[in-house]
Amino acid sequence: MDRSIQARFPVGKLPIATLERLLRKNQIRDSRVIIGPGIGEDAAVIDIGGSRCLIAKTDPITFAVDQIGWYAVHINANDIATKGARPLWYLATLLLPEDLTTEAVVEKIFHDTLEACRAIGVTLIGGHTEVTAGLNRPIIVGQMLGESYRNQLIRADGATPGDLIILTKGLAIEGTAVIAREHETDLFDVLDQKTLKKCRQFIHSPGISVLQDAMIATDCASVHAMHDPTEGGVATALHELAWAAEVGLRVRTEAIPVFPETQALCNHYHLDPLGLIASGALLIVVPPAEADLVLARLRHAAIPATVIGEVTDRRHGIKMHTANGLCDLPLFEQDELTKI
Repeated sequence: MDRSIQARFPVGKLPIATLERLLRKNQIRDSRVIIGPGIGEDAAVIDIGGSRCLIAKTDPITFAVDQIGWYAVHINANDIATKGARPLWYLATLLLPEDLTTEAVVEKIFHDTLEACRAIGVTLIGGHTEVTAGLNRPIIVGQMLGESYRNQLIRADGATPGDLIILTKGLAIEGTAVIAREHETDLFDVLDQKTLKKCRQFIHSPGISVLQDAMIATDCASVHAMHDPTEGGVATALHELAWAAEVGLRVRTEAIPVFPETQALCNHYHLDPLGLIASGALLIVVPPAEADLVLARLRHAAIPATVIGEVTDRRHGIKMHTANGLCDLPLFEQDELTKI
């Protein structure tokens, strides 16, 4: 087919079918790689000898500009945490736009990066910084490394039929913060100043870090799987969990918490909060007998948590209960944020 007439991909992640096809071409010949790239896998895992594993992750920040240094550290740390590991070392590649980069801009990004590292006990160990032609905003690509014992490792493909699915906090925490920070002037006539300020602070409260959520869950239960929802929101993250484990899901939409501030922004921009970028929430899959203990420990730490569904056999599909009955859970291969 003539490349000039092929359909072009929209902004956001590659279509899952395309990514899956590309990943099948990758042959891992190093036996020390315990977990390599795959749909639903948040990080790679490498055997480094003895009983220890190195956990490695890379993720960019492309939707946000304000406090991108803070975002990049926490977004990458979250994916280390989903493996049952603690993030320890961080590198960053910072690409800055020509004609828009000043010393103050660089100072702010470095300050936010170091503050975020200090907040979770991570050491900045290197990276690269340059002013790059063709950009209209800064872009950070972060790389986070962590460490875990092999017998404490959590895989994305561990969900088993009968398991319960817990969601911490609520939908679209990151999306709420990004919209409020990047489109503040558009919202003066939509939200009152107190609500708009609260939306901007979603980056800190409820917060986009799930490190504490993950540590509590892994400390008190035999967690079968965890996943950090990002682009495509909680709905897409649920699909990725199911694909990784080759299972079905049944989710109750009325059980999924939506912050009123998030709903107000989604109503204004005609977005579905299920498909809005969602760092700050954590999906935890546990055996039914252990769900109450996980919920109690999370709530004791002032982290809201709710059972939103269960894992089913693959042949039952990925479904959600709504007021109108049972239907397919939507898949957002393009994040709702890109509609703005």
